[in-house]
Amino acid sequence: MSNIEKTIERYPALAVAKEEMEKAVDIIVKSNLGGGKLLLCGNGGSSADCEHIAGELLKGFVMKREPRGKELKWLTEELGEEASLLQRGVCAIPLPSISGAMTAYANDVEPSLVYAQLLYAMGKAGDVLLAISTSGNSQNVVKAAKCAKALGIFVIGLTGESGGELLDLADACIRVPALETYKVQEYHLPVYHALCLEIEERLFSAHKLEQ
Repeated sequence: MSNIEKTIERYPALAVAKEEMEKAVDIIVKSNLGGGKLLLCGNGGSSADCEHIAGELLKGFVMKREPRGKELKWLTEELGEEASLLQRGVCAIPLPSISGAMTAYANDVEPSLVYAQLLYAMGKAGDVLLAISTSGNSQNVVKAAKCAKALGIFVIGLTGESGGELLDLADACIRVPALETYKVQEYHLPVYHALCLEIEERLFSAHKLEQ
């Protein structure tokens, strides 16, 4: 049973999102294996979710993810025994955290394009944008998704039931069965935990760590 299926077992209402959750994992894993990174954006509680998701991916979540093979040897030569404490990670960048550039651009240029600007500066074809909006209509998030499509960056939407404008922009749009903001956010947490667990399993399981 996959981590997504286990999550749906605990939260049966999320069964409606199973296919898109699996698609999202496939996109992120394929991008990572090809050298791509994950960029995340959202507002308010969704901004905090960006930080949370990045925190689960940049270090071990439920696995240790120790360096192995030549990588561990090289690290040990420089760091000594402490090298074994390092953990392999997925390059995940929460755009709301880049507050200096974001506020400067919002003040000097155009607030609704802040995430599009950061994506334009940092993203490349083959990367993934995780766009979080409970309504699916937050304009700074929607414009980032449009910028991503122009640059060949995959878009994953994490929204409420309607999907809003993100529905037609996303390569995978995970719509949880709620419309009120706080209820949508309550479902978003188990969804992205399931994604992080499944990504970790597929990228850092024992046989992968040996490579």
